[in-house]
This record gives sequence, C-alpha cells and structure tokens, in this order.
Amino acid sequence: MAALAPSLQQARRLVVKIGSALLVGPEGLRGDWLRGLCDDVARWRARGTDVVLVSSGSIALGRRVLELPSGALPLEQAQAAAAVGQIRLARAYEEALAPHGVKTAQVLLTLEDSAERRRYLNSRATMQTLLGLGVVPIVNENDTVATDEIRYGDNDRLAAQIAVTCGADQLLLLSDVDGLYTANPKTDPQARHLPIIAQLTPAIEAMGGDPVSGLSRGGMKTKLMAARTAVAGGCAMVIAEGSVMRPLSAVAGGARCSWFLPEGDPQAARKRWIAAMKPKGVLTVDQGAAEALRRGKSLLPAGVCAVAGDFGRGDPVAIAGPQGQTLGTGLARYTADEARRIAGHRSAEIESLLGYPGRAALIHRDDMAL
Repeated sequence: MAALAPSLQQARRLVVKIGSALLVGPEGLRGDWLRGLCDDVARWRARGTDVVLVSSGSIALGRRVLELPSGALPLEQAQAAAAVGQIRLARAYEEALAPHGVKTAQVLLTLEDSAERRRYLNSRATMQTLLGLGVVPIVNENDTVATDEIRYGDNDRLAAQIAVTCGADQLLLLSDVDGLYTANPKTDPQARHLPIIAQLTPAIEAMGGDPVSGLSRGGMKTKLMAARTAVAGGCAMVIAEGSVMRPLSAVAGGARCSWFLPEGDPQAARKRWIAAMKPKGVLTVDQGAAEALRRGKSLLPAGVCAVAGDFGRGDPVAIAGPQGQTLGTGLARYTADEARRIAGHRSAEIESLLGYPGRAALIHRDDMAL
C-alpha cells in the first residue's frame, strides 16, 4: 500500500523556511509576496497551529543597502551585509503580520546553539515560551558571527534543528524548486519528480545537487541533510516551490511538492534521545514527587531529597525514587552545585538561594523520559 502524504492543514506546530531567492528579488524585498505568505501564516494561526518562520534574506537585503556587488562576498562583507539586513528583515515581517493582530519576535541562532546542550535548552525554553504566548518567532541564522553558516548556507539544516528543538510535527522548506527529482530537472529531461520519500536511503541522498540561484546559498544537498534531521526527530518535511502568492495555501491545495515521512512522532523521538543518554548524576526524589512525575508533571526542587554526581546545565541525570529505584532520565536545568543548594526548597526560594532568578523546574517534563 502506497504511503499517504501528510496534510499541511493538520499541522499542530509548523516550521516554515523561506529562501533568499523568494524573499529578495532584483528590485529588493518582494513585499507583495511577503504579505501573501503572512496572510497564510495568520490563517494557519487562526486554526490553532503554532507557526515558526525561519527566514533567509538578511545578507541579500543588506548587500543592496550597502551597494555591494553581486556574486560571492568576502566573509567580512557578508557579515556586514547581514547586520544591516537583519533589522530590515525583522521589520518587514512585523509590518506584514501586524494587520492580522499577530505578534512577532526575532530570534537569532546558529547550528551551534543546538549542538551545545545548555544553549539548546535555553533556546528551546525561549521558543516554547514565545509560542505559548501566541507569538510567531522569526528565526534567522546569526550571520554576523556564524562563519560556517555563511560559507555553506545552512538555513535548511537550521530550520530542521529548530523544528526538532520546538517539537514541530511538520517542516515546510519553501524554495525555488518544487521538490526532489531523480536528477537535476534543469539539465536532465529524464528526471522524475518524487512526491513521497518514505525512507532516506543512500540512493535518495545521492540525488542532492548544487544551488542554481545567485542569491540562495543552499542546494538540494542541504535540504536532504535537513530531511535526515527532521524525520529522525519525528517531524515530516516537505519541499515546495514557494514563489506563488499564498505558498502555504498552494501546498495545502495540492501543489507539486516532495514529502519526507517521519520516523514516529516528535515527542516519542525526543524521549528516545533522552533515554539513550548516559547519566552524569542522580536526583533522588520523595514519594510525592515520584507520583507527580508519573502524572506527567515536571520535577520541582522541593521534591528532590538528594543530589549525586557532577553535572552541568543540560546534562542528563538519572531520576531515582525514594527506595533508590530508577524512574527515568532527564536533562537538568541546573548544575549539580546549584541543585544541591535548592533541593528540598520551593521554587519561589530559588532567587534568594542562588542570588539570581532561575527556572521553576529542576527538570521540565518535556526534557524527561520515564
């Protein structure tokens, strides 16, 4: 039986990546296109879907303002163009979404923010808070400092990391191509379009090509790398041609695209990832806390009886019950030393104990595998 493509209308949390070539044309920002995209974003938000936008375009916008030549830029000029373009990019999205009553926030990240566990937890917490407040985060790679991303054009992979970080169930890559082909359709008339990719095999990964646009820095190869990250995290990914005025509506309406099917769901994938980690310490909890954890609650400092080991923020720790039985594994939001100081105390006391305000939970329920 053939696999069925997911439905974009059914997304609970949707990450949309916008390529530079779609957002910026020869005359500058494509304002009409951006407003059409934001009309779609508002429509999806009204349905109850959380939406995160990962947008390229800061360098392309900034180079026009600075009157830099076309083609590849030296690293320092690319970083300068990004600094000038980022503020214009954020303002453009804010102005396009404001008429719909949608609040926006700018979030600047790099791939390193997901590779280093402490920074990953911080960015995850910020993203979850923004989405919980009904905000649409506008994420861009921090091109002013991220040298590798500028050289290789990794907003595709960054978008996949963001999707996994915030627990999205769907990731849409809007590009200048309408999906994955068996070969480059611009040069090979025999190339076949692949509407559904149920599994990322070596043969599929070998189909990656080089970028065609002079503004876009990514290519099909980075999109396939993004697909591997997304599907492993339980997130379906779709590549679609995005130049139409309402690109989300077009995909939802059956426009040609390529869907990569996920391996399970995002929450289950995250739980497996946490459970596979080797703990660096142990938090022993009382009976009340153990029962609360079984009901799906976060672990608060008040329920912790003892702290063992030497771990940092974001490190995996084992959670033990009052008789020493293993209850599960979680990612600590405090260091071992901080955990010892706040153990047994109410969350309201954290600031007076540590000298600074901290997070209420020692381990958040989303960072726990029982």
